[in-house]
Amino acid sequence: MLQCQLVETPLLNLVNFQTLIATKSARVCYAAGVYSPETTKDRVIEFGLRRAQGIDGALAASRAAFVGGCAGTSNVLAGRLFGMPIVGTHAHSWVMTFPNEREAFDRYADAMPNNCVFLVDTYDTLDGVRRAVEVGRRLRESGHEMLGVRLDSGDLAWLSIETRKILDDGGFPNASIVASNDLDERLITSLKLQGARIDTWGVGTKLVTAFDQPALGGVYKLGAIQDENGNWQHRIKLSEQTIKVSNPGILQVRRFQRDAEHRGDMIYDELLNWRHGQGATLIDPADAYRQKHFASGAESSDLLVPIFRGGELVYAIPTLDEIRDRVRESLDHTPGAVKRFDNPHEYPVGLESGLHKLKSKMILDAREQT
Repeated sequence: MLQCQLVETPLLNLVNFQTLIATKSARVCYAAGVYSPETTKDRVIEFGLRRAQGIDGALAASRAAFVGGCAGTSNVLAGRLFGMPIVGTHAHSWVMTFPNEREAFDRYADAMPNNCVFLVDTYDTLDGVRRAVEVGRRLRESGHEMLGVRLDSGDLAWLSIETRKILDDGGFPNASIVASNDLDERLITSLKLQGARIDTWGVGTKLVTAFDQPALGGVYKLGAIQDENGNWQHRIKLSEQTIKVSNPGILQVRRFQRDAEHRGDMIYDELLNWRHGQGATLIDPADAYRQKHFASGAESSDLLVPIFRGGELVYAIPTLDEIRDRVRESLDHTPGAVKRFDNPHEYPVGLESGLHKLKSKMILDAREQT
């Protein structure tokens, strides 16, 4: 019990925050088209270090954002520690250091000839794009290529369309247009619907802080305990709020699939007699009349795997790229109706019928005793 109490706080901190940011990242990347099979160019870069909750929070956020689908980060320390691609541009202060914008771009090109993305909105955005084209031509003459420009303010949809025209007319059809400025999944969706010509999205504040939902409410509760003879005894916590009534048992999650799509997740108790391959009924713990049945033999797999047993590591730790690939694979198999941002279809999650029956009995017994 003491060991469990010691691990509770760090475990919840790691799981809650990074799950929250990875989920936000996946939503942003989904809006940008990163997960669309038709999209081959759009990418999202995590730009949130300056707004994150401290250096440690920024590192965790950078890692989680990469897991969720971001192609890289502006956080150089995260790149060093986790092997993530580092992406960035110069700052407005760089441009303001020089007598004029053209000279600032020239000096940046001299210093970073193979990594030139010019921030063009310090004074006048479209004039800045034209100056970037001029410097890009000079780079090309010396055997280098301008990578693109970055828009950080104004009407991003209109400016990106006009910027694309200037770049194409100037001989840079492959130059990227990077956009930033308080972006999130809904703004990105809106910009795409407006025909914005943006192909790289720098998302910062609203990603690393999970701006619209700044906390994930994962909790720790005791589900079962062994007596002195090694026999497991179920435990349950009651509450006047249904959502805060705990689930008893040694719990596992079984995910059911059909036609290459996730169709429902069932929480079951390993101490009860439900076995893989049996038919299964998911019961919504908040509304017992909401049920979903899966026939015996339905395709399914357990989601939880042991990390430590008896103090020994029993888990082959995947690389960050492998974790990221698993996220993408899982999202690819999640129905589109579940992933939409407005009025999404509710994904079925429930208790196995035997666990639901046990939980109901324990609630009634506990209430009779009190």
